[in-house]
Amino acid sequence: MQLFNLKYLKIGTTLLVAILYFILGYYFNRTQFSMLFFSYLVAFGGFIFLIKYVNNYSQLFVIGIFFRLTFIFSTPFLSQDFYRFIWDGRLIISHINPYDYLPNEIIHSVANFIDAPFLYEKMGTLSASHYSNYPPINQLIFALTALIFGKSVFWSMVFFRLIILIADIGIYYYGRKLLLYFNQNPNKIFWYFLNPLVLIELTGNLHFEGVMLFFLVLGFYNLVVKKWLLAAIFIAISISTKLLPLLLLPLFWQLLGIKKSIYFYSSILLLNGIFFLPFLSSNLIGNFTQTISLWFINFEFNASIYYVLREAGFYINGFNSIGIIGKITPIITILIILFFAFFKQIKTIEQLISNSLIVLTIYFFISTTVHPWYIINLVLLSVFTRFKFPIIWSSVIIVSYYAYSVIPFKENFWLLLIEYSIVYGCLLLELNFKTLKFINDGK
Repeated sequence: MQLFNLKYLKIGTTLLVAILYFILGYYFNRTQFSMLFFSYLVAFGGFIFLIKYVNNYSQLFVIGIFFRLTFIFSTPFLSQDFYRFIWDGRLIISHINPYDYLPNEIIHSVANFIDAPFLYEKMGTLSASHYSNYPPINQLIFALTALIFGKSVFWSMVFFRLIILIADIGIYYYGRKLLLYFNQNPNKIFWYFLNPLVLIELTGNLHFEGVMLFFLVLGFYNLVVKKWLLAAIFIAISISTKLLPLLLLPLFWQLLGIKKSIYFYSSILLLNGIFFLPFLSSNLIGNFTQTISLWFINFEFNASIYYVLREAGFYINGFNSIGIIGKITPIITILIILFFAFFKQIKTIEQLISNSLIVLTIYFFISTTVHPWYIINLVLLSVFTRFKFPIIWSSVIIVSYYAYSVIPFKENFWLLLIEYSIVYGCLLLELNFKTLKFINDGK
């Protein structure tokens, strides 16, 4: 009787979580924070329940696909970035370099493709006033989408979603292979594959972190099987999808040795140069770096250490010190990366991934902007390590969306204090006691 009840409880939990995703995907807007918070809380509880009580990995995989398909025809509800994706893609097939022009500059002139005014309006004033910051592999995906679905915003959105879904399947497949190689339980991959943050932010809101992570995992896998040139190719593609893996490159040299490292880094540099070649112009470097710098000296969202320093700056100087702090942050980041690259032992792929996790964690801790989907990078890396604080972070970072429920936009610093108190507390516990007792990784 107990087994019978558990069976129907698992089915009921799966359907309940799917219904919540459906409601969020089709009947929710981001001003409804209470609805988002409680739906996410229940979905996360369902995620933990399924991880603990569904012992068949094939069933968990099917559940993960089922949840993703729930969003298949929905419009992203927490982000409007995908409108810029479509805009950039249609610029490219119109033979206009997306790195050369602000949407504000060309909306009334050369941007005469289908739905241009609609996309311009929907991308928002912030995006419209900045050059594109999406690297060339991302732009290739945008252009391919525009080439196939250049007359439909809806089908462009669906196509993006299918690419992200396929990337997640690739992460699942090669993630299991890596876990088996590390003599770890391969079902740990479901801490990523079923995580509500991953489902909502990637499949639901069309962020391409999953595509970047797929190529990064492929790079790690090819290092495992001693194919370092293939690893370099996939890591180069990963960087040209999202720039974040650039921060991890100095960590590879100990693993490869001096001679292989020279070829490895040269290959990555050459390939990324080739990827950018179709977009080469006199303005490319200046415009691209100008946009990237905004994440350090202009944008603020869901920060932790930076907000403390900013308040100290207000107290001491009487003004927002982001311009000063934002210029120091990259220097601190580089020093941290060099410390890990030269003073921490990285002789195995497992050590490489563990140190990558810590480096990115410190980077996010000192960043001025930490959007929820950024943490997905930590969630995946943590699967291959003993650390579980990114899973905890993925459960509480949803509170940062409270800011969008207030007009005008305003963050609730009490909620952020709760978020980061939990995250820092869990990290400190793990650093001292190896693992948190209330999370069972024994799948």
